[in-house]
Amino acid sequence: MPNPPIDPALTAARLLALHQHGYMLLPGVLSAAQIAELRTAIDRLKPQHWDYSGLLDHYKCVFNREPLWLPYLDQPGVIELAEAALGADCHVVGQTAWRCHPGFVGAGLHLDYLVMELPPALLADPAFELPMQICTAHFYLDDIDLDLCPTLLIPGSHRAGRKPLTGESQWRGLPAQAVLCRAGDVLMFRSELWHAGSSNRTDRSRYLLQVHYGRRMVAQKFSPYLTWRFAPAVLAACTPRQRRLLGEHEEAEYD
Repeated sequence: MPNPPIDPALTAARLLALHQHGYMLLPGVLSAAQIAELRTAIDRLKPQHWDYSGLLDHYKCVFNREPLWLPYLDQPGVIELAEAALGADCHVVGQTAWRCHPGFVGAGLHLDYLVMELPPALLADPAFELPMQICTAHFYLDDIDLDLCPTLLIPGSHRAGRKPLTGESQWRGLPAQAVLCRAGDVLMFRSELWHAGSSNRTDRSRYLLQVHYGRRMVAQKFSPYLTWRFAPAVLAACTPRQRRLLGEHEEAEYD
């Protein structure tokens, strides 16, 4: 049965949150069956190229491993927000799977991508709307509490116009806040937002799927670059939208 259409008013409200706060938590995107499917699929993964294993298992470009991963490139509710934020011709610049084991220590406060530094006065002007270039969707496959690697973020920090300084832990006096959520929820955040990982203080492993969306002019980052090939079985299973997300665009100025 096809998914019901997403209310455009809901997408518009979520887009406003990305502009105002830099992030949006989408509740209940995945079903229990999808969560179980993804956890099992992550357990099957083997390291390739730049993947690594240890306290953190990190697997890149998982969409090219088997067709199972393709529907998670354009999940209802998520893809509408990505296209509203980045354009109807946006594409995927990465899809990675994570497994964070007990004892894992997360990354410090950082941002993912900043096109250029901008004057604070400009960014403080509420009439100025900072365009988005890349957004990331975190698909949580566990209930996240304070001890199980919650994502930390500083609301509004995408308007800092710079990356955090070494040792910096606040922006405008606001410290990083933990995103506590349920399995199946999705956190969408823009690449300029200051955020951090956190430690796994439990005896469980945290499972996570990431999808990075970029404007068409943002390069797709599929490693190993010079020898990259799409798996034929994956391409054969793609819908037209998924083929576009993987790079099958209409001709444009720089093609």
